[in-house]
Parts: sequence; structure tokens; C-alpha cells
Amino acid sequence: MSKLQSWLLGVACFVGTSGSAWALPISPGDRVKLTIPEGEEFSGIFEINLNGELELPFSKGIYAVGLEPEQLQKRVFQALVQQGFFQPSFLRVSLSVIQWAPVPVFVIGSAFQPGRLLINELSDVEQTQTPVQLSGQAPLNRMLTTALRRAGGITPTADVAAIQVKRGSKRQVIDMSGAFTGEPFNDIPLIAGDQVIVPDTGTVNPLIVRPSQITPAEVEINISNLTVPAAGNSVAGIGTQARNFPYGSRLSHAVISANCAGGTMVTNARRRAILVRTERISGKTTAYERGVEDLLRSSTDNANNPYLMADDGVACYDSKMTNFQAVLGIFTQFLNPAVLIYDRSIP
Repeated sequence: MSKLQSWLLGVACFVGTSGSAWALPISPGDRVKLTIPEGEEFSGIFEINLNGELELPFSKGIYAVGLEPEQLQKRVFQALVQQGFFQPSFLRVSLSVIQWAPVPVFVIGSAFQPGRLLINELSDVEQTQTPVQLSGQAPLNRMLTTALRRAGGITPTADVAAIQVKRGSKRQVIDMSGAFTGEPFNDIPLIAGDQVIVPDTGTVNPLIVRPSQITPAEVEINISNLTVPAAGNSVAGIGTQARNFPYGSRLSHAVISANCAGGTMVTNARRRAILVRTERISGKTTAYERGVEDLLRSSTDNANNPYLMADDGVACYDSKMTNFQAVLGIFTQFLNPAVLIYDRSIP
């Protein structure tokens, strides 16, 4: 059997029926335990090599990538019979995965941090300890949701109903709307080299701007409010709780948390807030300026009260009345000493 035929057999479960959608395909680096009674020289723990083959003593490499363990077990049986090591009626083969390896996958499109990612990374202890067979072990951190989460999550403009997974020449389109609606969705396991493509609609979808399995849990932003009504960040309480917001929070939440709102209407109602955002991929910087009172009382859409994104900067500026008071205070500080000096010079 050629490698091409092996690969096509391996992707059968990838594009097949819904019953095989939860298949756990084998990837390079996975460790399998092979047991063959009366064939101790073929029994043991083996690691799938970088070529995707299971190498057995005295035997040719058996291509394994993309196969379920049960499929690989059948292929080992066929290979050992075809190569003349055993008679079909005599051979018994038992194969199971005892350690699922980390796998590199690629996420492109509408994700916050697209690129090459490593999922299902092993801890320091797992890397050094001898693999132990666990009944029913599954690579829960090799799933599609894990890859999207490691890529920073999908953006507000992602087409969540048409996410693609490309494996070799095969593509599968997956509707992951269930991550937000609670409906079941197809969270497939990935293997090394898989490519995840997240299409972009160009329009913000408010339904997906909230914490989920495939979006960020929270965003951390930078806030500055260095004048009235607070004299400094420490006084304003701009600490961890005022800088970390659940994903889906808006500019108005940051303005309130920074103590930019409230207080005296005459001085504070006309304060202004600016949100500065730099896109990580393009480097483009955009500034949104809003009146604080309008922001709080007349927020009707995403344009005048945008969602907060990671690393956004929010700064508050005082009203004209507050600025006038500040300027007046400066003049007072200079004038008072002069008046005192003049008074003392009079006999």
C-alpha cells in the first residue's frame, strides 16, 4: 500500500459520516502500545515517527497518521501477514494509544492571534515519566476548540458558522454556533499540520462577543484618569479590577470603572473619553472620542460605544469648566505670594 493510499484511508474518518466525527486520529509523536501474543519481538511501546510511520522490528514502516487506533491495529495485522511474519489464523494484535503527543497546527483568518500553534503540550513531568496505559484516554487538548482558544479566540467579525479545517487536500466546514447557543456542535480532534481557517464577515456579530470556549474570557486594557474627579490612579482605584473586563464589555464600562463619570454635573458632565486601539496584525491605530455623558445616556450601537479589546487604551479628559478652574488655580498660586510680598513692603 502506497503512502498516498494510506493517507486517503486515514482521512476517510475526517470527511466521513457524523458517527466518525469524534474519531481520535493518530499523529506523529503519539506513543502506542502494541501487544502480540507469541510475537514478543513485535510487542512494546512505539512512537510514531516524523514521517508518520509506525516502525516495528524487522518490518517495513506502517503509515499511521490520520488513522484511528482501531484502524491502525487492523493495518498492523495486514502488514505482518503480508510480509510473511504470521499466518492470519494465528495472529492476534492489540494496539492502544498510551500518550497523545503535542501537535503543531495553523490558525489563519479572523482570530486575535493567528499563526502556528502547539496544542496538547506535555507538562515537565509528562515529558520525563514513563507513559502509563490509561483506559479510555482521550486527547481533550487536541480539539478544534483548543486551537481557536490558543489563537486568542475568534474576533467579533468571524463567521462562526463556516469555520474550516483543512487536512492535506481535504476540507471540512464546521458550524460552531453551538459554542454560543448551547446547541451541540462538532468539535473535532486535530493532528499535526492541520490548518484551521476562520472566515471573516466584515460585520460585528454581538452574539459572539462574550466569553465562550472559542473567545477570550476577559480583556486587559490600559486606563488613565489623572485629574478631577480623581487626583491619581491610586485614588481612582484603577487597579486590577478596573483594568480587566469580561470579554464583551464596552467603552462605557471602562469609563465608569476609571471614575471618569459621575460627580458634579457642572464640571463632569462634559468630560470626554478617548479609546485608542492598535490592531496586532496590521499595526493600524484608531482613536474613538466620545463625550462621557452621551456615552452613558445615548449608547445605541457599536459605533458610539465600541467593545473593549485586549490592550486597548482609555483616557479621560476634563471639561472646559474644570480646565478653567485649573487655570484659575494656577494664577491664584502665583498671585497670592506676590500680594503678600507687596503688603509686607508697605510701612
